[in-house]
Amino acid sequence: MIGSEEAEASDGATFERRNPISGAVATRAAAATIDDAIAAVDAAAAAFPEWSTSSPRERRTILSKAADILSAKEPEFIKAMADEVGATAGWAHFNVLLASDMLREAAALTTQIAGEVIPSNRKGSLAMAMRQPAGVVLSMAPWNAPVILGVRSLATPLACGNTVVMKTSEICPRTHRLIVDTLNEAGLPKGVLNAVSNAPDDAPGIVEALIAQPAVRRVNFTGSTRVGRIIAEIAGRHLKAALLELGGKAPLVVLDDADIDAAVAASAFGAFMNQGQICMSTERIVVDEKIADDFVAALAAKAKALKAGDPTEGKTPLGCVVDAGAAGRIGQLIKDAVAKGAVLAAGGAIDGTVIQATVLDRVTPSMRIYSEESFGPVVTIVRVGSVDEAVRVANDTEYGLSSAVFGRDVTRALSVARRIESGICHVNGPTVHDEAQMPFGGVKASGYGRFGGKAGIAEFTDLRWITVQDGPIHYPF
Repeated sequence: MIGSEEAEASDGATFERRNPISGAVATRAAAATIDDAIAAVDAAAAAFPEWSTSSPRERRTILSKAADILSAKEPEFIKAMADEVGATAGWAHFNVLLASDMLREAAALTTQIAGEVIPSNRKGSLAMAMRQPAGVVLSMAPWNAPVILGVRSLATPLACGNTVVMKTSEICPRTHRLIVDTLNEAGLPKGVLNAVSNAPDDAPGIVEALIAQPAVRRVNFTGSTRVGRIIAEIAGRHLKAALLELGGKAPLVVLDDADIDAAVAASAFGAFMNQGQICMSTERIVVDEKIADDFVAALAAKAKALKAGDPTEGKTPLGCVVDAGAAGRIGQLIKDAVAKGAVLAAGGAIDGTVIQATVLDRVTPSMRIYSEESFGPVVTIVRVGSVDEAVRVANDTEYGLSSAVFGRDVTRALSVARRIESGICHVNGPTVHDEAQMPFGGVKASGYGRFGGKAGIAEFTDLRWITVQDGPIHYPF
């Protein structure tokens, strides 16, 4: 979608995305060339002067209408997500629900892009800090929560008056294209939102070419830490500001006074929702030895009740993982842990891309899954003997996105939360939680910058110092 017009790749090339259950072709999409990518940036740059000076009302009206259109397209999103990534209907419904909220929140932000008057030491000088649109924004979102994260990559940049080029995911190009269609149908002017889809092997060249374009002034990427490091290096080389929301290894700390039933419910939801394919997924449960046996027994029973199956049949709460490669990688992590002494308390069975909810108890640092992000329906349990040890284990990871602490003494639990190295921490709540207005992002290898609410405004605008002089200025010569 270049200049608001649908286009084939300049060389006519296409690529295919296959269904993770059936192997049938789910989507055939244009495989953009570098020339196509540059053309998309040029179209966005041409549209920037007019869009950047549009009124808050104009932007608010379009984003609000887009929220309604997105909700109406829910059946199309459910079909596309099932075909491309094997998502359950429930997960697709939640994606559309939260993404609609994000569009409405972005619409509300259009009148919150505020500055301030700063007292000046120079007599007669009116000094102002003003926020202005940055320019063309390059947006890249992943496949695992494709509507939520796709909309998040676009909504605030557009609300702030930027134009956008979206590089859609190779795994869900149809789902991401539906988002672009939604916003254009809502009335975005020509060229304000553009999209390029690319074959997987072409991604490195396409991304580097996009970031290198002078008109691109901001980059936002949600995805793996491995790819995020590459994007950060390229953006740094070109002195482009980047917002990176990357991998996670979210710990959930269960203190000795925790409500076990509440902690089990949150752990199961956080670990197994969308088959654990969420950046905030609960990957490591750190539980006090005093209550560990009871907790593990309850969590294992819960996991055994959460059956996984073909998401298109809609008969099970859990579906499949994204592809056979992911299933194989997760299977190797489970085998490695069991071989080194972990106790398989529940699950472990793998049938193609369908993995049953798995609980691994007595996990130690010698096991790969202790430190590697599993990104699947597997949760590990590490038993500890004190609060200090719980904090140490929770922080014993390169990642720092989401986390949680459970304990009846909220003051004590909050003190633990403050010691955990993460961008997000929930006391007596699951690690998987997002709201459109909240500052969302991580620390350490989970990236930097924040999506959401007013924090997003700071990411996608330039802060300028502007003065107006009323009266003479005395100069030394």
